Amino acid sequence: MALNYYIADVFTDQAYEGAQIAVFPQANDLTDNQMALIAREINLSETVFIMSPSNTNATCKMRIFSPIQEIDFAGHPIIATAFILADTGNITLDKPVNQFVFEQNIGNIAVTVTASNGKIDKIQFAKRVAPIIDRFSPTTDELASFLSLSPSEIDVKKYTTRLASCGFPYLIVPVWKYESVRKAKFNFTAWNQSSAPQTASQEILLFSPKTPYQHADFNVRLLGPSIGVHADPPVGSAMPTFAAYLCSFDFTQQGTHTFSVERGDDDNRRSLLQVEMDNNKQSELNVRLGGNAVLIASGTLHQLPEK
Repeated sequence: MALNYYIADVFTDQAYEGAQIAVFPQANDLTDNQMALIAREINLSETVFIMSPSNTNATCKMRIFSPIQEIDFAGHPIIATAFILADTGNITLDKPVNQFVFEQNIGNIAVTVTASNGKIDKIQFAKRVAPIIDRFSPTTDELASFLSLSPSEIDVKKYTTRLASCGFPYLIVPVWKYESVRKAKFNFTAWNQSSAPQTASQEILLFSPKTPYQHADFNVRLLGPSIGVHADPPVGSAMPTFAAYLCSFDFTQQGTHTFSVERGDDDNRRSLLQVEMDNNKQSELNVRLGGNAVLIASGTLHQLPEK
């Protein structure tokens, strides 16, 4: 059986930027083993398999695989799925604002697609999280050592380093300058010799509130012991936690905040993510994440793995 698939560049409106996501719109007959092997063969950060929902309120069910394992929740695949399903006619955009529900392993995700004349303007999904914020962090010298930066580059005045989790813990580290985010290099030895492993976090979200791009408010980058030294992976799944981190500061006023986050740069597949958060100073936080996508390729898988 041949199987069609599509590749979209996500969180960008420019081809060859953003994150590459593969989508298989007709995956009802695939087994877990087949999906895992296909994702390994496609070898992108995430491959999405679309099937009939188990929940009658949902539009479709998404199974998401990296080349290594299945992923229970991811943000980039939501944008890719909505874009591909609309582009292939599997969902209809007959209103200026169209509402869908995509089922992932963690549950249902509300998705909004705004459109003009049946063409996508923006895709946005909502997530309600219950963040945990811990102000314990490694010392500034330790942070600098395992990020290969100088201590003076770490922000200890406006923003401070905190451990934040919405189900997956990130050590969120602020720096003063955009250039520090881009040049940082993870040092495994310094990490292991520091107090950082005690935080239970295996990923660092490094960010700067300064960026050379006029449409972005923050530049962010993921680093850590499970990430390649020169890698700059997608950050969509970390954005609800980043929003919770920003809300943990007293100077973040109550109300709805909208900001843009960029990942990468002109040489590293720049992404632009639109984030909205409702800061009500409560235990739970409503976060909405939006962006665009570009169809970059389509193809056919001619040989399926054995079941």
